[in-house]
Amino acid sequence: MFGASNAQLSSTFYATTCPNVSSIVRGVVEQARNNDARIGARLIRVHFHDCFVNGCDGSLLLDDSAPGGIQSEKNGNPNLSTGGYEVVDDIKTALENVCPGVVSCADILAIASQILVSLDGGPTWQVQLGRRDSRTANLAGTSGIPLGNETLDRISEKFRAVGLDDPTDLVALSGAHTFGRARCVAFRNRLFNFDGAGNPDPTIDPTYLQTLRQNCPQGGNGNALVDLDPTTADGFDNNYFTNLQNNRGLLTSDQVLFSTTGAKTVAIVNRFANSQTDFFDTFGQAMIKMGNIRPLTGNNGEIRSNCRRINSN
Repeated sequence: MFGASNAQLSSTFYATTCPNVSSIVRGVVEQARNNDARIGARLIRVHFHDCFVNGCDGSLLLDDSAPGGIQSEKNGNPNLSTGGYEVVDDIKTALENVCPGVVSCADILAIASQILVSLDGGPTWQVQLGRRDSRTANLAGTSGIPLGNETLDRISEKFRAVGLDDPTDLVALSGAHTFGRARCVAFRNRLFNFDGAGNPDPTIDPTYLQTLRQNCPQGGNGNALVDLDPTTADGFDNNYFTNLQNNRGLLTSDQVLFSTTGAKTVAIVNRFANSQTDFFDTFGQAMIKMGNIRPLTGNNGEIRSNCRRINSN
């Protein structure tokens, strides 16, 4: 669907203009990871949410500007719980010191995501580069971001809308929930009143349900955090998929991959649960595909000097 522009991205895009780009990004994110074990999950989520609105163009990184200016995508409901933006600023500063005006904010998200997944035990892949940064944001477009409380049909529709038609990509990218946390408010409806008749979601394992109710009591703090993967919370592995097989997916959008009767996703969950290597290879391919959604290239967009605002020229 959006294949035409893919060929313009290249893993060697900065080979002559900023050859040390990866090591510079790595230095910053390693430091950030020492302070925040969740930074990998945070930044891959920002990359994901950026790509689903107008393509991978760094538009999510823009802050609100003066009246009549940018209305930040950060104010969109799916993005209110995103974070890690200060680390993006730190990466940008480090790159501007060495290769001013060269590396885009959109590419920073792609590079940082790959390095952090790898640092947390996950795969590496050849990150394709050469995206440029948007000069606009699309707050209304944030409605196209998949949500944790949506049905499999709705999520699949949102993936197809950005050209990710293969359910394998949907399942693989969902596997990024092998690390990170979610707020109680994102799944509490599953625990107490899933059907409107006061019953929990029947697809939750009863023991897991009790644990979740203790961590997220009715009327408790909706911002309290729970591990997306209760087995290896900060490691990038295929336990996410064995959790789903055991009815221990945290969000509705996780568990529906396995519990939706007749869905193509069920066999894919089983495949990845049986083989971490298969998951890792497919995840890397899916990240490349996602990173190829409608990038700005050539003379389109710009290279922002500050990821939070468009250049003044």
